[in-house]
Amino acid sequence: MPQAKGPLLVDEPSVRHLRALCAIADTGSLHRAARQLGVAQPSLSTQLRRIEQELGGALFLRTRTGCRPTPLGRLVLSRARPLVAEMRSLVTEARSAATGGPRLRVGSTASRALAGWLRRLRGDGREPTLRMDVSANTLLRMVADGQLDVAFVHEVEGTPLHIPGELRLRVLMEREPQFVSLPADHPATAKTEVEVYDLAGDRWMIDPSVDGEWDGVRRMFRDAGVAPDVLHGDYHTAAALVAIGEAVTVCQPTALPRPDMAVRRLRGDPLGVRLLLAARADADLNGAFPALEEAYREAARNAPEYRKWLERDGAGGPPVPATAQPTAAVEPVVETQTPMSQPSLRHTATTAGRT
Repeated sequence: MPQAKGPLLVDEPSVRHLRALCAIADTGSLHRAARQLGVAQPSLSTQLRRIEQELGGALFLRTRTGCRPTPLGRLVLSRARPLVAEMRSLVTEARSAATGGPRLRVGSTASRALAGWLRRLRGDGREPTLRMDVSANTLLRMVADGQLDVAFVHEVEGTPLHIPGELRLRVLMEREPQFVSLPADHPATAKTEVEVYDLAGDRWMIDPSVDGEWDGVRRMFRDAGVAPDVLHGDYHTAAALVAIGEAVTVCQPTALPRPDMAVRRLRGDPLGVRLLLAARADADLNGAFPALEEAYREAARNAPEYRKWLERDGAGGPPVPATAQPTAAVEPVVETQTPMSQPSLRHTATTAGRT
């Protein structure tokens, strides 16, 4: 009687296995890939070992700083990506046909314009689904791979995103200044504009998992000649710490003040981001952008500190929402600017996002 050889570990890799390989390559980390896939990291590590055993070689080099593909890994990924994208497209088309209508698969980093954007898309007959992620690069890769139709992301000044060449871009804001959130009883709230060195003695909380965020804040500290204590964590935790006087943190200018938390402009606007909408198809880009622009205007004019900034400085040339023609990622963007500070834009809004 032939002796059993033991269980076959993987057999031929399935789409699920190929999707896991793409996630590891895109995130550069087993931990981040596991979070993106919604599985435990030990489970993903075991799956990767079994795939490598089946294919006959290592697909990734594991280092302290993450994972990067080996030559064999790059070969496998070059064939895996189109297969994964095609399968996703097939599933999307099938689900759309089964439910009787198209859905717009939306990805976004945190933004207070998001709720208004989704509401407007739904009102326009484009039923959106939503994928949130702190990593703009992950969302852009998902659009390129066919997992998402559009992604609204921010690019921290000085730290360019890795934008796949096949994507089309539309710029919402060429430079959105970032403000600071601090306890309501902080002495610096007596000023309408806060110097970075006014907060040099405070603990700052920064989320290093947001692409480019920590690099941008470090540059801001260096330029201001300060070296404050820094805590690393997510911005929801940061808001809780700010509220009890334990930290300060950077925030989007559309952030709303609270009884226990104030929002102030940083003098000189030392930290900025570019706001982008990305898609593979011009139709998706053009269809989603107007609703996003309206939602952003609504959020901006109802954030008191941002509204003051726009009314005082917006007409003099600082960044305002732009209406640009669709542009390939490798081409320059030509923008036509429209001031946001006109009186007809003063209304009330509510949304959610990074504090």
